[in-house]
Amino acid sequence: MKEFVSSNNYKKEKRTLISKKKTSDSFVLLKSLDELFDKCGVKDGMTLSFHHHLRNGDYVLNMALELIKKRNLKNMSIAASSIFPNNAILADLIKDGNVINVYCNYINGPASKAITDGYLKGEFIMNTHGGRARSIEAGEIKIDLAILGMPSVDKNGNGTGRFGNSACGSIGYAIPDIEYAKTVALVTDNLVDKIDEPEALGKYTDYVVLVDSIGDSKGIVSGTTKITKDPVGLKIARDTAKLLYELGAIKDGFTMQTGAGGTSLAVASYVKRIMVENNIKGKFATGGITSYFVNMLNEGLLDELWDVQCFDLDAVNSIASNKNHHFMSASLYANPFDPDVIVNKLDFAILGATEIDLDFNVNVTTDSHGNIIGGSGGHSDVANGCDITVIVTNLVKSRMPIIKRHVTTITTPGEDVDVLVTERGIAINPKRTDLLEKVKNSKLNIVTIEELFKLEEQIVGKVKELDRSNEVVGYVMYRDGSIIDKLYKTK
Repeated sequence: MKEFVSSNNYKKEKRTLISKKKTSDSFVLLKSLDELFDKCGVKDGMTLSFHHHLRNGDYVLNMALELIKKRNLKNMSIAASSIFPNNAILADLIKDGNVINVYCNYINGPASKAITDGYLKGEFIMNTHGGRARSIEAGEIKIDLAILGMPSVDKNGNGTGRFGNSACGSIGYAIPDIEYAKTVALVTDNLVDKIDEPEALGKYTDYVVLVDSIGDSKGIVSGTTKITKDPVGLKIARDTAKLLYELGAIKDGFTMQTGAGGTSLAVASYVKRIMVENNIKGKFATGGITSYFVNMLNEGLLDELWDVQCFDLDAVNSIASNKNHHFMSASLYANPFDPDVIVNKLDFAILGATEIDLDFNVNVTTDSHGNIIGGSGGHSDVANGCDITVIVTNLVKSRMPIIKRHVTTITTPGEDVDVLVTERGIAINPKRTDLLEKVKNSKLNIVTIEELFKLEEQIVGKVKELDRSNEVVGYVMYRDGSIIDKLYKTK
């Protein structure tokens, strides 16, 4: 892989944009992706983009990859917002040189292993959700053809994820592709007469491809989306909610985001309990939305939901029917140059960690052996934007220590992380003297991260630093376009 040098041209005070795609009054209806490739003249070296709203149930990316393989196209670039285990064919195309560049915000499964094994010949850039929108708008990622699964499309080329056999709810990650790709193709299994929604954007559609199925909505629910029953996780969640209340973050009109993991959802449940007991009503919750926040909206505990991605089918149904459940684009969600960016309006966010170090740097990109297992997604966007960033995690997981002297990979820099909550104590970043002042008389177990690290060593012993190779296989890009870490080939 060639050495990537960050230009660092994209500072908040100077926003550089390319022109949006030219609009059109009509589109061409096609019957297959094969026909689309012919009409668009898809050839070696092109960049194709995709969204991931159907997650592990998506068929569209695989259909396109099968065509790349069938036509033996070479030197292709794939710009997918995220890549999942069901996209295993991508690993073969990487090894065979059909795909040489990959740009995404999150990746796991066989494709990520092919990259960490060193097979990718070009660039591998891991963006953030907001950073991907910025990269597309700034022309860093130049998309020749956006191939976007769309649960329903109308006769004007408008698309929506709110209804259809493969409904996925919000299509927020597809909006930058629709607006900026040279050519836009919506792939659907449901043609309807009319869609009247603000995100429809049919004026940018060049082609509509009608197929038998774009995916299985049940694949959206991949991973944990239920409140943990683990006593340790529940203690962490309970302490987190108590801490937030003591800090004054849970108050009338507050805003929040939590992840979809078991402990994060448990935090939301304890926050809800505090809200009910103290007659507190929140303004909005955001991020990937689950049934838990849908219920809080329906119960009147929240005024609104701002949704860039639905994480379960209850959320899909809610965004289709509740006027206070709002769709938003990836740019409005987390692009650092969007003037109204939602993550900057958050009072607090609950996030996870694979590793965290003594400088509060967080890793959710690789495991402790350097294997790519995920990526930032919105992690570092949210941590940078919100007022209080809380990391919740067990101190030790499966005999693996979570606190390290240095994380294997920096996903989110420590300057954006404020609090670490474990079952053995709560550590507040020393830079947040305002938070430390508020909890100086707290009955919660407030300790330093160094104290937690020493306790961890007593439990599992000292851990050797990873002996990694010197071969760079990719880069972690911060939301503003700067490179904050490198990814290395595993030994």
